[in-house]
Amino acid sequence: MVEIRWIQRFENFKKANENLNQVAECIKNNGIDKIYTMALIQAFEMAFELAWKTIKDYLEYNGTKTDTPRNAIKEAFSANLIVEGQQWIDMMEARNKTSHTYKEEFANQTAQEILNIYTRILSDLEKKLEGEING
Repeated sequence: MVEIRWIQRFENFKKANENLNQVAECIKNNGIDKIYTMALIQAFEMAFELAWKTIKDYLEYNGTKTDTPRNAIKEAFSANLIVEGQQWIDMMEARNKTSHTYKEEFANQTAQEILNIYTRILSDLEKKLEGEING
């Protein structure tokens, strides 16, 4: 059996997305505090990294070369792989800031965006790619 890179990467993305959703569920059940915020942001960073790299590999498998997260997001939007292009760009920018800045106010705002927007659109990507695999 030939192993397809984007499918291999997708399996890792699914695990990271599951971790993100588990942290979000803990927050929903227990409320948010500093520790949960840090766990949520870390899980988000990992899920986003694997998401854009999965998109990149998927696009390359289908003949479109990309080299940056922004380019991969734009191409994925053009290919109807994702539908909320601006929110993906916002998510990418939030991801870039979380790895370089730690201010409690920013972390709290980003946590709310992760909970209210980003978990949903990452899960939308997972469903879309799962559909690509299962036909």
